[in-house]
Amino acid sequence: MTIFLSRMARERRTISAMIALYCNHKHSSPELCPDCRTLRDYALERLQKCPFQHKKPACTKCPVHCYQPALRDRIRAVMRYAGPRMMSRYPLLAVFHLRDRLRKAPPAKS
Repeated sequence: MTIFLSRMARERRTISAMIALYCNHKHSSPELCPDCRTLRDYALERLQKCPFQHKKPACTKCPVHCYQPALRDRIRAVMRYAGPRMMSRYPLLAVFHLRDRLRKAPPAKS
């Protein structure tokens, strides 16, 4: 299972799953709506450009804020909604995400 292979692959799966949970409930659509698809694509792009890559901490502990302010607010809303629901829908991703939140943030590059 790819969950065990790569930290970044797991991050991509986690954020995609969170956005899918949010969109399915808030927008009552089995497929991602255009707004949520745009948010997912943006989040995946930001992950790809993350300066920490496999040493990446959880976003809440990260010293670098790589999201634009408006999109940061949107992703926070997604995470607030989806985070508590991840354990029942995606238990392995949720456990790994909780474990990753315990990581210490690396120092920001000057």
